[in-house]
Amino acid sequence: MNRLREIESFVSVVDAGGFAAAADANGVSRALVSRTVQALETRLGARLLHRTTRKVALTAAGEAYCRACREILERLDSADRAAQGEGARASGDLRISAPVSFGITHLAPLWAGLLARAPDVRPVIALSDALVDIVAEGFDLAIRIARPAESSLVHRRLANTPLVMCAAPSYLERHGEPLTPAELSAHQSIAYGYFSERNDWRLRERASGREHIGRPRPVMSANNGETCVAAAEAGVGLVLQPLFLVMESLSRGRLVPVLEGFTPPPIGVYAVYPSRAQLPAKTRVAVDYLAEQWRDAPWTVAWTRA
Repeated sequence: MNRLREIESFVSVVDAGGFAAAADANGVSRALVSRTVQALETRLGARLLHRTTRKVALTAAGEAYCRACREILERLDSADRAAQGEGARASGDLRISAPVSFGITHLAPLWAGLLARAPDVRPVIALSDALVDIVAEGFDLAIRIARPAESSLVHRRLANTPLVMCAAPSYLERHGEPLTPAELSAHQSIAYGYFSERNDWRLRERASGREHIGRPRPVMSANNGETCVAAAEAGVGLVLQPLFLVMESLSRGRLVPVLEGFTPPPIGVYAVYPSRAQLPAKTRVAVDYLAEQWRDAPWTVAWTRA
């Protein structure tokens, strides 16, 4: 078995969150991906993934091995680009779709750096929280928060960001603080319209690892994360949002975390593009640049109170 194919398949499963999604992303069968990763584990004599009917999760050995594999793949990509001189050839309009809040706060400051790296590339930015059809609408690249569902598209994880459940101190003074996920049903919430799991808040107990589902009662919803956060700051209810949206509110005390003994699963920040084959230099340069910029971003690590 080709060792490079093994680690590419393994990292693909981790990034996609499962064997079926990895197979779709790479245009191969689920059975082939499963056999390849199983052969890797057999060769190493170590279990890298915990498998359930719904998802996969890294073992301790898998986490360390995955970090090493990413470094290997990144170095190979860098070697390819250096040999091909891709940075020099990157040129033309680069149409990018991105979510509104994330695009303003965390993408806008990076465009100057991209232009310095690839001065012949002209970013054309379209901000929308709607899930646009990038092929039909002619986008070269989309930034998505959460794993893309389109099996015909290629996606690359650029970063992770924790989800944080929080509320304004004024709300907690009026309604009390929930102590267990079951108590969420007695609380108000602000729902995010594009949240894939609707009003079910999936939580993992830090002490035991047990999973719980909390179901607060939405009193309003919005299709924009900043609107949800603003309503939470005003005391409307609990909110579940990515750390990149609530970090400043938490730092300033306008929001405080709740149910800190339980953690929602983190979500991914992905680059999505139509095809891996003959990927234009302008797209590859942009994707690599964004991955570098967000490697150690403060919103990629779990929030802790000062």
